Order: sequence, then structure tokens, then C-alpha cells
Amino acid sequence: MSDFPISAKSVPTNTTPLDRRSCELRRQIVRTFAAGQRGHVASAFSLVEILRVLYDDVLRYDPAKPNWAGRDRCILSKGHGCLALYVLLAEKGFFPEEELWKFCHTDGILGGHPEYGKVPGVEASTGSLGHGLSIGVGMALSARFDRADHRIFVVGSDGESDEGSVWEAAMSAAKHRLSNLTLLIDYNKQQSYSTTYEVLDLEPFADKWRAFGFEVEEVDGHNVDDLRAVLARTPLVADRPTAVICHTIKGKGVGCIENNLKWHHKSRVADEEIQMLLLELEVD
Repeated sequence: MSDFPISAKSVPTNTTPLDRRSCELRRQIVRTFAAGQRGHVASAFSLVEILRVLYDDVLRYDPAKPNWAGRDRCILSKGHGCLALYVLLAEKGFFPEEELWKFCHTDGILGGHPEYGKVPGVEASTGSLGHGLSIGVGMALSARFDRADHRIFVVGSDGESDEGSVWEAAMSAAKHRLSNLTLLIDYNKQQSYSTTYEVLDLEPFADKWRAFGFEVEEVDGHNVDDLRAVLARTPLVADRPTAVICHTIKGKGVGCIENNLKWHHKSRVADEEIQMLLLELEVD
């Protein structure tokens, strides 16, 4: 029985407080968004703690050598949430912070979706949903053939799970017993124009992944300690891929955009809106 009961017809509530680091990462996302005057801010906000824990505590990488063969691979399959990824890659030194201020500009490298080969640290071009897990399966199989010990992490989303290619990849991952593959799902229970329940109900979500051969754990996707704890135990079993269902809030951190579908994608944002977001994310 899940510790995260889902109200089928409503969006979730999550009162997990954000610490200083989580607020500052969101402020940097807002600054990047303001520079480009467009972006999926709410989708990026629901990802912050997931990506933060991966890049702070889990992944093995070298920013000076982004193509180092021994690195762990992290694929942001939910490519439209790239603002969160860009902020962390800049912080870790994959590219200068100044690139953030050229987001969606013709003279910058950072577009509205991540692009492999153009942005250091990006492992796959994503944004057309449903492909990240398939790419991750291929990478995990390649690592096994090469007897390499690096791991593959794929960060996907609930709306993306409407795609049949996700479940084809899941069957393949289970068939090949890819314990070096971990899928983290940002389960904020909204997609572009409505709730996941109204568009295409996913429940019982965890049971679906178990039926497809994954070892599954559910966590509060904004609780840094809980995320660290479960990822420290991956693979959860020795002969299966892992799925971590992260229960999140779309727009987490700013009350007026939490669960507000008008903020799925924004363009031509007003200066007053930017200041409002920054003010609400201030930490004493």
C-alpha cells in the first residue's frame, strides 16, 4: 500500500518546506527564465530537488571532462524542465554562468530544450517526450557489454508516461535485468492542459511499473533527505531496473503558480511577475 494516497480527481498538496539551497536554485531558474522571456518554470520547479540530489550526492562526473567515459549518465527525458538542469550544470562548472543570461538567445547554447553535443553535460537531446528511457536502456546495455561500472539515471514525468515508447523501453529494461538503470519520475499529476487523471489516468501508477518488472519505491520528491536515502540504495534489487516515483508539486515554492496550469509555459513575462517570483523565494 502506497504511503502517498492519490486523490484521483484532484491535484496534490505538499507542505515540505524548502531550504535555502532549494530556494536559491529556484531564484536562479527565475533569473534564467527572465533572460529568455520564456520557459516552463513550473515544470522546472517540480524537478529541483530531484536534480539537486542527483548532482550533489549521487552522480559521478567531471565538469572539466564532460565526455569522460567513467561518468554516470543522467538523461532529462522531461526536456521541457531544462531550466532546472541548466542552472545545476552551470553551478557545477560545465559551462560559465553567463550562458544562463543568453537562454533562448541566438548567441547562446541554451535552448528551450536540452541539446546533446551543444550543451556540455547534456547526455541526450530531449523535449519530444517518450524517448529518454529508450536511450537510457541502450546506454545501460552498452555499459554491460563494456563491463563498465557507470550507472544510467533517467528523469521522466507523469504526462510523458502516456507515450507507448516509455512502456516498450520498460519491458526491454526488465527483460535485460538492467540493474544499472534507475528511472526517476516527476509525478506532479499535471500535464500541459489538465490533470493526469482527466487526460489519461495513470493509477495505479506504482503497480504498473512493478508489473513491467521494475523494483519501485515512492518518495516525497521535495524531501532531500528521502531522495538521498532511496538513491543511496539503488539498485534496489540486484537483477531489476529501479523506478523511483517522486511525488511533487508543479510550481513548488511559489504559491500562485503551484498547480496553476497557466504557468505550464510562459512567454512575454512581465517584470512585475519576475519580481513577484523572486520575492516569494527570498530566504531570511
